Amino acid sequence: MSSKKLSDIPFSILDLVPILSDKTPADAFRNSLDLARNAERLGFKRYWMAEHHNMAGIASSATSVLIGYIAGGTATIRVGSGGIMLPNHAPLVIAEQFGTLESLYPGRIDLGLGRAPGTDQLTARALRRDLRGAVDDFPQNVEEIRSYFAPADPAAHVRAVPGEGLEIPIWILGSSTYGAQLAAILGMPYAFASHFAPASLHAALKVYRDNFRPSVSLKEPYAMACVNVVAADTDAAAIRLSTTLYTSFLNVIRGTAKPLQPPVASMDDLWDGSERYAVHQMLRYSFIGGPGTVKEELQAFANETQVDEIMVASSVFDHTARVHSYEILAELGKQV
Repeated sequence: MSSKKLSDIPFSILDLVPILSDKTPADAFRNSLDLARNAERLGFKRYWMAEHHNMAGIASSATSVLIGYIAGGTATIRVGSGGIMLPNHAPLVIAEQFGTLESLYPGRIDLGLGRAPGTDQLTARALRRDLRGAVDDFPQNVEEIRSYFAPADPAAHVRAVPGEGLEIPIWILGSSTYGAQLAAILGMPYAFASHFAPASLHAALKVYRDNFRPSVSLKEPYAMACVNVVAADTDAAAIRLSTTLYTSFLNVIRGTAKPLQPPVASMDDLWDGSERYAVHQMLRYSFIGGPGTVKEELQAFANETQVDEIMVASSVFDHTARVHSYEILAELGKQV
């Protein structure tokens, strides 16, 4: 298989807007803006935020509002959703929100769409009131959103104002082959959530590429994969920082919602063997270490997947260390 150099692959950032154990959501927002400004300085291509609800450690529930905050505080980096969980929203509302964002920050807004609720069933009901057909209607809802961004039709009974006539890149996000098939059929870019659901990555990429149909907006398949990276000056320092990532996923599999926890010296006393196995399975595509280690592992991932872009999530407790992790990554992307 041909080699794709890291210097040829754009790097982007996925920010869950983590709430630290001793901080508030307001602190999380300030940290995200600072990280986005650093990402712009470092040359990252895009800065996406995910939609989650009813989670004590994640402050990105009002995703569209945060996109406006980040885009307004930066100048050139693309800002978007990774993603909007479409079953939670009426397509017209999302078209209007992103039409507004694109009108405010032209040429800088991405709309990534997912079909999961991004929360538990009880919270999903509180968000939507009616769960019937919400997930099954995803393809039709995607098409409805696309129709709202079509050139203005004065005769249309329902119009997105602002929204109509705007060229906003729409991505399909997924963690299975379902989204890959849909993105391929509709000729849309595709992003895979391999940072927490690695099992179907290769199958989804194959389905997407094999079934891709060119569209007006995209002539060839464009696939992005999200991975976890914790980079530091040495392997040992990165391994210690990564315990924050492990504890956050340990809380996920236990169903214990907590803010992001500081690193610990060892995970041995925090999990049992089965929990350790489950966490490592979910975090298979996590690259942890000093610059040399991360570069070697990321290069192997690029060779293995041939993705067009890599999006990186970095669950590091200390904000300065988190920014430094992305600084190291940016340097790797510049090396020939």
